[in-house]
Amino acid sequence: MKTLTLKLDESLYAKVVALANRRRTTQSAVVRDAIKSCVEAPRGLGVGSALDLAKDLAGCVTGPADLSTNKARLRGFGR
Repeated sequence: MKTLTLKLDESLYAKVVALANRRRTTQSAVVRDAIKSCVEAPRGLGVGSALDLAKDLAGCVTGPADLSTNKARLRGFGR
């Protein structure tokens, strides 16, 4: 196992110590677990398509169905 040295501000260090005490484990184990969870499952990256992320919102808004094909609605677009 390799060694990594890092500096933490007082507040973050206190949180790591408190979590280690609650879990009855070492501070190193807490930091290793945190780094592992970030590296193995980065939030927001590789989650899926835009539809996968917003599938609960798709179809929840009503309105005219022809916004992209109705020439009258496109009049003045891009000016």
